[in-house]
Amino acid sequence: MGNMSEELLREYIKEQDFTSVNDILNGLKEMFRDVLQEALEAEMDEALGYGKYNTEEKAIDNSRNGYSKKTVKTELGPVEINIPRDRNGDFEPKIVPKHQRTVNGIEDKILSLYATGMTTRDISEQIKVLYGVEVSADTVSNITNRILPLVSEWQSRPLDSIYSFIFMDAIHYKVREDKQIVVKAAYVVVGVTLDGHKEVLGIWIGANESSKFWLSVLNDLKNRGVQNVLIFCVDGLNGFKEAIGATFPFSKIQRCIIHQIRSSMKYIPYKDRKAFVSDLKGVYGAVNEEVAMENLLALKGKWSDRYPSAVKSWEDNWDNLSTFFAFPNNIRKIIYTTNIIESLNSQFRKVTKTKLIFPNDESLLKMLYLAVERISKRWIRNYPDWDLVINQLNIVFSEVLHQKAQ
Repeated sequence: MGNMSEELLREYIKEQDFTSVNDILNGLKEMFRDVLQEALEAEMDEALGYGKYNTEEKAIDNSRNGYSKKTVKTELGPVEINIPRDRNGDFEPKIVPKHQRTVNGIEDKILSLYATGMTTRDISEQIKVLYGVEVSADTVSNITNRILPLVSEWQSRPLDSIYSFIFMDAIHYKVREDKQIVVKAAYVVVGVTLDGHKEVLGIWIGANESSKFWLSVLNDLKNRGVQNVLIFCVDGLNGFKEAIGATFPFSKIQRCIIHQIRSSMKYIPYKDRKAFVSDLKGVYGAVNEEVAMENLLALKGKWSDRYPSAVKSWEDNWDNLSTFFAFPNNIRKIIYTTNIIESLNSQFRKVTKTKLIFPNDESLLKMLYLAVERISKRWIRNYPDWDLVINQLNIVFSEVLHQKAQ
């Protein structure tokens, strides 16, 4: 259509004598039918190796055998076309495959509506409004099920042998199970490659956080080709440390400072929060670990009589909280918070807010997968000054990285 010259179009418009937008639409529909018909004829010519009226060149014993009528749904409404048939029944048109009744993206449209978090019932109503096509909620569900093989392919695709950072976090959803409603966690794992690109490595749906569960996730990553991870950035999730120690013993672990601050604030009444936070800043904002340690001791002296739990959790987890002090600012910024996953989660929440309860794990996984597809299209930019980051990592992790080189 792009090259149809203006004169031709003008001729066509003059001939058609359009009086309304609907006329134009109907005209387009006619034109669409003609183009579609021609495309089918051309496909048949190619399949048989000779033109419709050109039987001299016939080199095979197959031949044209009339047409079968078919109505296909299109963005412009239903269009009736004649599908050429061949005597041997071998002809498989590509543009309108057999058994397919939609010539366009109604299915894609359904998937993209589903990806925005619409319920199957809403989608079936939308499709009716948009295309005048009746698609039941069950059919919508079946169409979205077609992506399940894609999901499992995506979940088992091979990964890089080494990741600079891996972020892990969980987001909770209600799922129906045996007539009950269970809160389940979707564990999201995001990796940053050695080139500084972010990718979601997988989503696992599990009932509870335990080292056994994390072990299975990490082994899954291993089986898909991950040999080393320089730094794991994790929320204070249960069982992480043990699972990482068992699978990637050379990796460093950084607990998310933001989560740690939030969880210690739970113990502090409102009146003391401001003061406590500013003392905490002296800990995690310190120039180096030594200063941080001094400030932590000062904080302990000042607050631990009143709020022992808030202080204790910093002490208990110090080895994983203080990892980032070994690095310069540009790496600290990347690893001391899991906000890359937080932003992913806020996108997930957008698409899942209409679904208060998921009928099963699969429907939750489908939805999150489609959301990941959408979000990762936007992840084109990698981290700023990545070359500086990778040079630092090369020094700190020289053994691990050189192992790989050998």
